[in-house]
Amino acid sequence: METLRIFSVPSLHIPAKFDKTQSKKRTLLGFKQTPRSSFSLAQRHKPTFKTFTTMSSSITTDTENPSAPQVETQTQDEKFDWYAHWYPLMPVCDLDKRVPHAKKVLGIDVVVWWDKNESTWKVFGDAFPHRLAPLSEGRIDQWGRLQCVYHGWCFNGSGDCKFIPQAPKDGPPVHTSRKACVGAYPSTVQNGIVWFWPSSDPHFKDILAEKKPPYIPELDDPSYTCLMGNREIPYGYEVLIENLMDPAHLPYAHYGIMQTPQPKEKADREGGRPLDFYIPKLDMYGFIAEQNPGQSKFVPPCVFYVSLFDPIDNSNGAPSSPGSEKVSSAQKGQKRALLVFICVPVSPGNSRLISTFPVNYGVLIKIVPRWIYHIGQNLVVDSDLFLLHLEERRIMDAGLNRWQKACFVPTRSDAVVIGFRKWLNKYAGGQVDWRGKYTGALPPTPPREQLLDRYWSHVVNCSSCSAAHKALGVLEVVLQAVSLSLLGIVAAIKQGVLASAVARTALVAVALLWFAASKWLAHFIYKTFHFHDDNHAFV
Repeated sequence: METLRIFSVPSLHIPAKFDKTQSKKRTLLGFKQTPRSSFSLAQRHKPTFKTFTTMSSSITTDTENPSAPQVETQTQDEKFDWYAHWYPLMPVCDLDKRVPHAKKVLGIDVVVWWDKNESTWKVFGDAFPHRLAPLSEGRIDQWGRLQCVYHGWCFNGSGDCKFIPQAPKDGPPVHTSRKACVGAYPSTVQNGIVWFWPSSDPHFKDILAEKKPPYIPELDDPSYTCLMGNREIPYGYEVLIENLMDPAHLPYAHYGIMQTPQPKEKADREGGRPLDFYIPKLDMYGFIAEQNPGQSKFVPPCVFYVSLFDPIDNSNGAPSSPGSEKVSSAQKGQKRALLVFICVPVSPGNSRLISTFPVNYGVLIKIVPRWIYHIGQNLVVDSDLFLLHLEERRIMDAGLNRWQKACFVPTRSDAVVIGFRKWLNKYAGGQVDWRGKYTGALPPTPPREQLLDRYWSHVVNCSSCSAAHKALGVLEVVLQAVSLSLLGIVAAIKQGVLASAVARTALVAVALLWFAASKWLAHFIYKTFHFHDDNHAFV
């Protein structure tokens, strides 16, 4: 268990009391976006925000919550366009170039595949134009084309159909018809993640030249160690992102799994304590939240990250354009650690989490296999997964637009969650824009073992865990085979060869030991890669 604690996430150091004097001296920069990386295509001008100083945290957000912190918001009528932003699909390290991969974002089914002719990842609509079969069930042929295995039609990296085997060679070139083409989405790789633009309209073909995904230089900095992971989550984007913005739950929901700072005088077993967060400004482009030490930043729609030890350096640590980073803090000899969470809306009641925790110190994290690191991560995700799944249904029953009325959030520890809900309601329509693809109803709750399943939600999508699962499975079979072989040898060999009863007993003991090891390994494989339940009443 101690190993799991080390490899879950870095310990969060959150102050028990916010230093208001220091807060008044600290100056933050508002979000300044160039036309290339602007956050809305609807407004081509460059929005500018003046430098401001953080204010006292003794302000209110709501007349019903006088102790809750306030956020400053823009007064102009701005609306967030969910379809005018880049969305992450998967870490490159977890994509196999030999096969196409099915993914869903914003309710859009896409297939991600490696185009060896252009040496780049491509993203297509996951529907074969012939009979709408999923292209993700196809293959990549010897010429590097994406082939639908239903009827063999082949497509190049631009989505053009290059071959229809059923069409006569001397007949009309039906493969050149626009109806034979597949919708191709703009895509790029940044920070080791494949991103795509959620429109296959040719108008956005060159959108990358105008606007890039959020960029975090630490993820490309060789002085940082970044172990990336991904997980399919059986609750929605809104609940996922607000849960990651809420460190107050860590000592309770993840008790015994995560190490959290303990107060000098504990009021309970877990050591929960007041947390003082403050959001000096909130607008359509997100917000920065103050904590002492460190800061956190929300860059909508997907990126939320935390600098644990020091303020976010907007010239370096903030999402920006590649190539614009300056000398990193590691080169300056500073100790830094970030928590980077990328939250992807998949469909109502489903989301995807891509996470990494770059640090510029420590040796152990550089040599430990990624799958061991993911053991701790999955323990953390699973320990509050069931209650969050049910919480989402309670919120839906209360009404999405009544969140702040239905939920009692009187303390400053909820400031970042309140800030996210304010952003969601004021600028983003109160929920993800599914563009009429869904009725708004959540999917039914599956059995607990299916809800907490790790194999289909993580292992099959993680190259490291998948390889470890296969290797340990082989080892389990080997242990069983050896134990049975030893027992067979004892039973078949003549008594004269093993005249000593001690020798025969030792051989049987070794066989039983190997068999017991195989059973232990089978249990480890099941709990690590398939299902691990948490009963908080007995933790």
